[in-house]
Amino acid sequence: MEFKNRIELRGVVGRADINSYNGKQVCNFSVVTEKAVTRDGVSTVDPTWFNVTAWDRVQGIEDFCQIQKGSWVEVIGSLRLHKWITPDSEERSSLEVMARRVNVLPKEELQMSPQRDY
Repeated sequence: MEFKNRIELRGVVGRADINSYNGKQVCNFSVVTEKAVTRDGVSTVDPTWFNVTAWDRVQGIEDFCQIQKGSWVEVIGSLRLHKWITPDSEERSSLEVMARRVNVLPKEELQMSPQRDY
């Protein structure tokens, strides 16, 4: 049996920042996904935001400029946990998706509605 750390997302880009570190490009962007949930008999949509990091070696995109706010993307990657201590000695943590593959969906697919899990 082997260990596995894999996540697949399809959603809409919320923000995208392109930077360079030591001559390599990195794109940090957020992706929102939605899931239909029922609370007290009322159906509602529960959005979940993911922070994604894609280095210049990531598959699927030739140019990071394709990743823009409002674009639909599919991301395949792994989860990474960051832990730190604030100046007030509080422990904090956050999860980040390290992308291995990013597909920016064609413009004709941008108008599709989010797929909801029921």
